[in-house]
Amino acid sequence: MVVKAYGAFAADKPLEAIDIERRAVGANDVQIAIAYCGVCHSDLHQVRSEWDGTLYPCVPGHEIVGHVTAVGDGVTKFQVGDVVGVGCMVDSCQHCASCDEGLEQYCENGFVGTYNGPTPDAPGHTLGGYSQSIVVKDDFVLKISHAEDQLAAVAPLLCAGITTYSPLRHWNVGPGKKVGIVGIGGLGHMGVKLAHAMGAHVVAFTTSESKRQEALDLGADEVVVSRNAEEMAAHAGSFDFILNTVAASHDLDQFTILLKRDGTLTLVGIPEHPHPSPNVAALIFKRRSIAGSLIGGIAETQEMLDFCAEKGIVADIEMIRIQDIETAYDRMQKSDVKYRFVIDSATLAA
Repeated sequence: MVVKAYGAFAADKPLEAIDIERRAVGANDVQIAIAYCGVCHSDLHQVRSEWDGTLYPCVPGHEIVGHVTAVGDGVTKFQVGDVVGVGCMVDSCQHCASCDEGLEQYCENGFVGTYNGPTPDAPGHTLGGYSQSIVVKDDFVLKISHAEDQLAAVAPLLCAGITTYSPLRHWNVGPGKKVGIVGIGGLGHMGVKLAHAMGAHVVAFTTSESKRQEALDLGADEVVVSRNAEEMAAHAGSFDFILNTVAASHDLDQFTILLKRDGTLTLVGIPEHPHPSPNVAALIFKRRSIAGSLIGGIAETQEMLDFCAEKGIVADIEMIRIQDIETAYDRMQKSDVKYRFVIDSATLAA
């Protein structure tokens, strides 16, 4: 099936309208008409070859929400008309213990990304959600139970939501815990909302005084301007957990010293240059940890979606036409979005 999409043919070329081929629906496949696709910063990194290994043509997009239009004979979990989502994975390189444990994202063999991943389908790599439809194995399709009028704002949950939910869940964030969220952007705003909904005392860290009220409105109990030494010092040694969503290279010591004994600073952003080496003594003498976290497995992503539906959580978004994607990329690089762009996929037909 030929569908309309937007993709790039080289790192120095803008995205443009192209036609792509989607495979026929197999026994265990689900065909989805895409209604909305979120715009992730990783889309920009990949399409412009700022990360190694981009395959062209590159059709980005891994925050997909839409409606089932066909299912294979072996599919029992979904039916035509269901509202579903697709996140960062559409398959495993090989189904092994990692899949059985719900840890597909940490498989030593790697997972198949929703775009730029290996596939026998033409052109030999996966093509993502900046398109009218997609065909995905049923094990990697997610049920959406939010209201229809929230679906556009649900799309970023498939990456930004699970990227922040997974570490909060893994490090047992909840009532009685003091939790910091560093950065109030596409990831950070979701971290604040989720940590608040989990019952933690949430402190948002921002470099900008102008974001203080925004962070409070998102659910933070307190806001600290990280450039203010007095504000930072007032919280020394008091945090159980800090989630750092900032992707730019910066000094991690200013946050590790805020941790209690046995506290953890978890990073979910990959900087363009390595962070300065941390002060090892600050870690050793308080048994503090610096950790990292990726996205989440399929089971955990479904858990996150159900949690968000129950708590009424969606992303704060700005809807765009696909024709404005390059402008959106430029604005995203300047942090000029509150807090995620989402493509209205109906504009692909324009």
